[in-house]
Amino acid sequence: MIEVAQPSIHVSNFALLQQAPAPWLDALRRAAIARFAELGFPTTRDEEWQYTNVAPVARTAFRPAPRESGLGVRERVAALSLPELQCTELVFVNGRFARDLSTLGTLPRGVEIGDLASVLAREPERLEKYLGSLAPYRNRAFVALNTAFVEDGAFLRVPAGTVVASPIHLVFASNPPGFETVSHPRNLVILEPGSQATIVASYAGPDGIPYLTNTVTEVFAGERAVLAYCKLDQEGAKAFHFATLEIEQAASSNVTTHAISLGGALVRNDVNVRLAGAGAECSLNGLYLASGRQHVDNHTTIDHAEPHGTSRELYKGILDGKASAVFNGRIVVRRDAQKTAARQTNKNLLLSEEAVINTKPQLEINADDVKCNHGATIGQLDPAVLFYLRSRGIGYHDARNLLINAFGSEIIEGIAVKPLHCQLDLAVVTRLSRGQRGQEVVV
Repeated sequence: MIEVAQPSIHVSNFALLQQAPAPWLDALRRAAIARFAELGFPTTRDEEWQYTNVAPVARTAFRPAPRESGLGVRERVAALSLPELQCTELVFVNGRFARDLSTLGTLPRGVEIGDLASVLAREPERLEKYLGSLAPYRNRAFVALNTAFVEDGAFLRVPAGTVVASPIHLVFASNPPGFETVSHPRNLVILEPGSQATIVASYAGPDGIPYLTNTVTEVFAGERAVLAYCKLDQEGAKAFHFATLEIEQAASSNVTTHAISLGGALVRNDVNVRLAGAGAECSLNGLYLASGRQHVDNHTTIDHAEPHGTSRELYKGILDGKASAVFNGRIVVRRDAQKTAARQTNKNLLLSEEAVINTKPQLEINADDVKCNHGATIGQLDPAVLFYLRSRGIGYHDARNLLINAFGSEIIEGIAVKPLHCQLDLAVVTRLSRGQRGQEVVV
């Protein structure tokens, strides 16, 4: 039986939304909710969602998350903080800026950072050409839903030639007050020509109750701009997490992303990069751990639109219990994008006979002077190596965890923020120690 997904509750929630601060934003919101009502939620009949069933999301009557922080949120934020960096940290609770929990570090002159809601209230015309220009909603239901509910999120503009040496940490903490809630953070990052920045975006919430985080981030990287972007998902055990990252790169820019998925019951990450200028480079990296009945879906697209572009992509998955995952990576090389070099790899480690991975690396090449390759592997722990470690006095579980950590360490070590490595190593060990007691969701 094919599931039927109903968007009506979210259309009803839209009617309660506060009026937009500008006519153009009001028109954008209304167009987006109308399109969402037409589309409905995707089903497994849709090719892009063939292996990801969002029926649990569609049948849950989510209500807009309240503005109040509630109990326990300070402890959750403190657990995610990176105090040793003494960096700027913006905290958003239930998708809204929490000024009292945030810390503004020392930033170079001219750097603008804060909450999107404040910029929209003061100078909405500044954002008209940016919001929605990279993240199309016509055929993407979750982007349409986020666009309809645009209110708040992170805003960053780094002026031309400016280097932000310290990482910028964005913390998104969900704190549902005893019923199912939804939040729609919308983030906008503008790196002007020759600028540089590092961003860490952390998402987390409690284990006890289902909630939905539906986030969209649009990144504009100007000529010769350099960005390192790391997204860390440690959502609650019953959470639904949908994230879209849209990046447009100008000539000679360089963007590196890391998507680390450790939490959530049902997770979907969409990363789409357009190399719109000659000589642009990008590197997409991902690590996903899933156990119990957890499901993690990674969809990526790298669009080489101009010549002399370079892209590298490496995603690794570790699955245990009855967990399932999807990797769908697509590289497009357009006719005029000669001298393109692209490499895509997906590697998966299955720790149980019931874990399932669906992997689909794709190349679409329309130019003749390119160097492109892709590949995917699915395997288990090498019993010979495991036996060797045990013969040296290492216990079974310790030996197993050593091999698993070695498999994922390549991704973690590539993250530019070194203090984050220890936090991630601890999080991975904690996840592994749960074994088959991982997240569960009824599909």
